[in-house]
Amino acid sequence: MIAAPAWAERPALERQAALGPLPETWRSAEVIDLWRGTPPNGGFHARPLPPTMPPGFFRNVARPTLHVFKPATGNGRGVLLIPGGAYEFVVGTHEGAATAEALGRLGYSVFVLVYRLPGEGWRTRWNVPLQDAQRAMRVVRANAQRFGISEHRIVALGYSAGGHLAASLATAYAEPVYPARDRTDAFSARPSAAGLIYPVITLRPPHTHAQSAAALLGPAPSAELVAMRSPELHVTDETPPVFLAHALDDTAVPVENTIMMLEAMRARGRPVEAHLFEEGGHGFGLGAPNAPAGQWLTLFDAWLARALSDE
Repeated sequence: MIAAPAWAERPALERQAALGPLPETWRSAEVIDLWRGTPPNGGFHARPLPPTMPPGFFRNVARPTLHVFKPATGNGRGVLLIPGGAYEFVVGTHEGAATAEALGRLGYSVFVLVYRLPGEGWRTRWNVPLQDAQRAMRVVRANAQRFGISEHRIVALGYSAGGHLAASLATAYAEPVYPARDRTDAFSARPSAAGLIYPVITLRPPHTHAQSAAALLGPAPSAELVAMRSPELHVTDETPPVFLAHALDDTAVPVENTIMMLEAMRARGRPVEAHLFEEGGHGFGLGAPNAPAGQWLTLFDAWLARALSDE
């Protein structure tokens, strides 16, 4: 794969969004372009950044990338990390760099996905994030030996709308959402397991996150389109093991989203573990270390040791 140019060489709008409280590990990370040349679907149109947009959040993603965080001592496992942002932006801070650093301390090689946003002019917008997620998993798998990881132990971990994208990848990894471009696309896009943290799952009311659904599907989507991008309806006997974590007091993304995915996995007899915390709200990231929700990463790490034992 060809490494992407440094952020300083990127368009001003994208560069402005990248600056802010991002650690040096983010700025010094290897950056990999997902696509050779123009990404699929075309039609990208940059939008002005709102003055209230937090630094370290990404918009105007014309060229989706992976930021690579390498551990000091690897455990042979890789994580495709998918931050949230309601499909309106990509959270590069606590759901990106901070989580990648924490996973690195546990020995994981982490690949943070800065994916395209469906409302930035792309045609068939509902396919665009999944295109990037499938391609990202294939890129990581194709380069597994270079990064010292097993191609059979690469998991997807997503927060909020990124959790929806990780769940979509886990259930629609084989959906032909883009034509193959090169040998990388011969690799499977199926994650070995998936972690979904306060995820958006369903796009159906009343329990969906309306902002994420509208951003992904556009105005007045058909019932068929809503169902197509609701992962709880697409769990099969081949869906990889799933880990779920959610706070019961989440007022942004109802906990019913996690419960729906849990029930769908159990209905098909697929491996699944869920942790519902009394407190935490939405967007807690790693969580406070002295709070119950702050224990999910330790629980996830222990669960992965079991879930990947047969991969």
